[in-house]
Amino acid sequence: MKRRALFGAFAAAGAMGQTRRPNLPRDACGCAPQLKRSDDTPPGSKAFANVVSNLRITGLRVFGVTLPERLGQNDRPYVFVKIETNQGVVGWGEATLEGKAAAAMACVLDLKDLLIGNDPMQVEHLYQLLYVGSFYRGGPVLGSAISGIDQALWDIRGKVMGLPVYELLGGPVDPRGIRGYYHASAWTVEQAREIGAKARAEGVTALKFQLPDLLEWVETNAKIKRAVRALEIYREGLGPDIDFAVDFHARPSPTVAAILLREIEPLNLLFAEEICPPENIRAMQRAVRKATTPIATGERLIAAYGLSEIIDLGIVDILQPDIAHVGGITALWKVSAAADAAGMRMAPHACEGPIGGIASLHVDAACPNMLAQEICGAVESGERNRIWEELLGFPAMRMVGGRYPLPTRPGLGFDLNEGALKKYPFQGTRPFVTAFHEDGAVGSI
Repeated sequence: MKRRALFGAFAAAGAMGQTRRPNLPRDACGCAPQLKRSDDTPPGSKAFANVVSNLRITGLRVFGVTLPERLGQNDRPYVFVKIETNQGVVGWGEATLEGKAAAAMACVLDLKDLLIGNDPMQVEHLYQLLYVGSFYRGGPVLGSAISGIDQALWDIRGKVMGLPVYELLGGPVDPRGIRGYYHASAWTVEQAREIGAKARAEGVTALKFQLPDLLEWVETNAKIKRAVRALEIYREGLGPDIDFAVDFHARPSPTVAAILLREIEPLNLLFAEEICPPENIRAMQRAVRKATTPIATGERLIAAYGLSEIIDLGIVDILQPDIAHVGGITALWKVSAAADAAGMRMAPHACEGPIGGIASLHVDAACPNMLAQEICGAVESGERNRIWEELLGFPAMRMVGGRYPLPTRPGLGFDLNEGALKKYPFQGTRPFVTAFHEDGAVGSI
């Protein structure tokens, strides 16, 4: 075919395509269709008219919960989501977002029109409606809002079917419950020994520490040695039988991270977490090229799609998505399945409130590639744990013999005390904790 004739054929095909395109009204800039509902039917629901249940979403509420300032969690007031239905079944979820509580609460309510009138049993359809249908996708605010809603939908689904959510997902994989780890800090060998003794007494088999300093992009030998020595203190004090991980908090450059990984190899860490900024995948790839210490990351990555590249490239050994940010139970389950196919383990992050932690346990229980669940708590129970028990009626997210027990009641397995919520009214958004280097530059905490 001659070149001119070929172009003519393409043009004709384009013209034919244009005639088939629906004549959608455009907005003022001509770039987006203006679609209006013809009635009160929820978006996308007509196609399912013959297969949905008689259950309908009738209400969506969001609660901000600020704990006492002395607990040091002012940057993360809890954001709890409640979905109500026409048959009295309610579901709870958590959309807590560090430093952006009011934004997360507003985003939950922004999604209300997509939910009211829909069947809450259609969890996957509603997840797609909230994520794909929002046009602007990803991001921690939208991700957290969807996470809270999705958890609440699964809670309803489990209650209606009379099963814990993990049974709906095909679990449990291990009837003993979910292995977990607490956070700890120590500055001397003696302190590390004391922590180790308390952990053994509670049956705790794993702990996580942090690096002692902020790290510059190009760091001094003295500061690198101090970081290495801190990890040596942890291992010396804990002994060989307690696993420990270290969170780098994305502080080092790829070169500094590579040096640290080389130096700490003999310590046999459970994993090294966020050795580089998680969004800089190529930098992380450089840093881990010769490392034998297991590498973990993922708590700041949003939606199942946000972790696809790091899974495809096989850069890390362990993924740590947070169920309060990644997109709820639906998204965490998708990530877990993709990680399992790629030979990666799961150690989900959960350093917000108790609802997200409990929701995580349900996904954990159905994951064959589960390593350990993180909760930002200590070996010894404290005031925050007592508040959680006041809200939920049981010692939420406390390990027994080194494992989190499996919930046994339908849904997520708890009833939240709304009366107790009133004791901790929302006090507004507080900025996330910020760290600075000696020269005033902003550092990663």
